[in-house]
Amino acid sequence: MPAWLDHTDAARTTQQFDLAPARDGELPLTTAPIPVFCGEFWTAKQRQAARLHEISYRACFKPQLPAFFIERLSKPDDTVYDPFSGRGTTSIEAALRGRQVVENDINPLSAVLTQPRLELPELEDIRARLATIPKKAALPKSPDLSMFYHDDTLTEIMALRNYLRRRRKTGDEDGIDRWIRMVATNRLTGHSKGFFSVYTLPPNQATSAANQIKINRKLGQAPAYRDTHTIILQKSRLLQSKLSPAQRHNLQAMSASARCLTAPAHRTTMIVDASIQLTVTSPPFLDVVQYAKDNWLRCWFNALDAEAIAANITMSTTIADWRKQMSAVFTELYRITRRGGWVAFEVGEVRKGQIRLEEHVVPLGIAAGFSCDAVLINQQAFTKTANIWGVGNNTLGTNSNRIVVFKK
Repeated sequence: MPAWLDHTDAARTTQQFDLAPARDGELPLTTAPIPVFCGEFWTAKQRQAARLHEISYRACFKPQLPAFFIERLSKPDDTVYDPFSGRGTTSIEAALRGRQVVENDINPLSAVLTQPRLELPELEDIRARLATIPKKAALPKSPDLSMFYHDDTLTEIMALRNYLRRRRKTGDEDGIDRWIRMVATNRLTGHSKGFFSVYTLPPNQATSAANQIKINRKLGQAPAYRDTHTIILQKSRLLQSKLSPAQRHNLQAMSASARCLTAPAHRTTMIVDASIQLTVTSPPFLDVVQYAKDNWLRCWFNALDAEAIAANITMSTTIADWRKQMSAVFTELYRITRRGGWVAFEVGEVRKGQIRLEEHVVPLGIAAGFSCDAVLINQQAFTKTANIWGVGNNTLGTNSNRIVVFKK
């Protein structure tokens, strides 16, 4: 058992993984024995983590996953990285523990959701700023959003959108504005009165206007007025609740040097060679998540082109194409990882359990130059996030995290 894996009750097996040639001109390595550890390495309870994580985003892992590796494979002031950062789970967990943060995602929504939670403005400053933002603006001619929002709610959303666009354009946007943008982006649609919209899909999936009309008709509902400023303040209070003084200090201290990048994961030239101690990440799982459809309303609010963003996201339809994309990512990770550094690469089962991505990841990492220390399979009981990947609960791995751990 690796020295960093302090779970003596984990079941161990050894699996032979097929390998590609390690270097050009060398003879192919047919297989390599890799230890595989299976068990419950962190809690299945989603709420046993900082509430600051309660920002919905498709395909995000639980905070306990990066926390497990950050605590074991890095120390304070080390740099922790995530090349597919999503909602910023790795970054927030790293900063809470006093680690330097570098994150990257080709989707600019990632920085919108992450940077403000590192800066962590005071609640009274958020309240005071909201009081200066007007609630009146002309309704948009396009897109038609009347199936989601009461007219008065939509005028408030438009006024807030106009204010944030103006502040960014003039260079006056600050951490308080970024926080308000982040919370509003997260509250646009959802399935309770804590969101701006009428009842709709969970907040990590924005349904189409046509589908929302069908939902309204089926449920016999019409959008009711929502006070957007009150909702933003309520959500702000919840996100910042139960943070200790030490955690607040760490977040704000790390925010000064944190880097939120928007680049292809295989081409992060702004990251210095051998500067990263630990990478904890989870890449897109083939074409399982439809990012443009899920985020079209969030992109509209932030004046982003959802289709253009989605076109740049790794959405491979075949495992051969996915391997090619991830091979380039591992080459880049090897460049930026320092000697003795680590990569924890979380993958899963897709195509109804027919494809186990760790079997493809192990040879890619080794070919890039890493050694593979172990594969961890974290298995847990049913949670509400199950069934996302199209496989059955606790039968084909829906609730298992499969993490390949590499060392340089």
